[in-house]
Amino acid sequence: MTVPGAPDSTEASLESLVTQTLGADVASKVAELLPVLVRDLNDIDWRLNQVLGSTYAQLTEAARYAVATGGKRVRPLLMAAAHRALGHEAVQPIVSLAAAFQLIHTATLVHDDVIDHADTRRGRLSMPRAFGIPLAIVSGDYLFVRAFELAAEYPQSIILRCGGACADLVEGEVLQEASRFDLSSGREHYFRVVERKTSAIIAAGLASVAEIDGSAPGTVDALQTYGKALGIAFQIRDDLLDIYGDPDLLGKPLYNDLREGNATLVGLETYARLDGRRQAEFEELFQLRRKRAKHLLRLKELTDQAGAATAVHAEAERWADRAIRSLEPVPPGPYRQLLEWLAHGAAERRF
Repeated sequence: MTVPGAPDSTEASLESLVTQTLGADVASKVAELLPVLVRDLNDIDWRLNQVLGSTYAQLTEAARYAVATGGKRVRPLLMAAAHRALGHEAVQPIVSLAAAFQLIHTATLVHDDVIDHADTRRGRLSMPRAFGIPLAIVSGDYLFVRAFELAAEYPQSIILRCGGACADLVEGEVLQEASRFDLSSGREHYFRVVERKTSAIIAAGLASVAEIDGSAPGTVDALQTYGKALGIAFQIRDDLLDIYGDPDLLGKPLYNDLREGNATLVGLETYARLDGRRQAEFEELFQLRRKRAKHLLRLKELTDQAGAATAVHAEAERWADRAIRSLEPVPPGPYRQLLEWLAHGAAERRF
């Protein structure tokens, strides 16, 4: 299936995603899987676009814009790969499910951009900038509603898991807001935020795939654990990229977490490793509500001096390894191998 109005670049986009996430050597090894996964993602996109239409043209336009800027389709890719790793050749049983989880993720990005006052998303104007804050908020709500319309095709247990993941997302946002500009919140608080804001939706999506596929409870739990660990690795890497990434690849400016006072693992590790004088300076700058470029650059310089990046990267790799170990109940094969490589890629990606 081809999504009406969608670009014919799915394969190129997926190849770019795999190459930049896993490296050219690994990408060449999974090249034979790409045509199948491209068809899967096109089918998921087609189903997703089916439910975006509204009576009001402006809302339809805003919803489609949000979806077009809503990320790299990592979650549908993971769900399609997991479904095939469990031995299924037809992707149709999970198409609506994967579309639902992608819409939930996109809705959270829209609301995040409102909260963070973001100007851009993936190299384009953010929803608040493109459509204004009121329509951005309403569009995010609309995407949530459409997601549950798709989820309603599945058993109650799946709908409840979707609802639980959404509740976790909201709780994660509240927890993050509570610790904004506070470096004393600590690692335990940080991981509570990440498990809810990032991991919950991935873990719920993969566990739902396994349940729909009729897998044993141990396999359902394994894919849920994989999703949780991969999500944490992904978020830790995201924290690093906010300081050390390439803004052109990321499609957004650097230092957003520092600017907004988000106590990420990078900031917490930096604060813990600095001596008393520099620790006090780091905290004073971090707590500024209005930071200038010189403040952000000094915070980055102190991060470099603390050597926090190495420790944070090692933490991401540990979570990626946990994700890979959890896949033992999944039958060996090329798609399980892809899931393993994607876990490594979550800790190594450049965008």
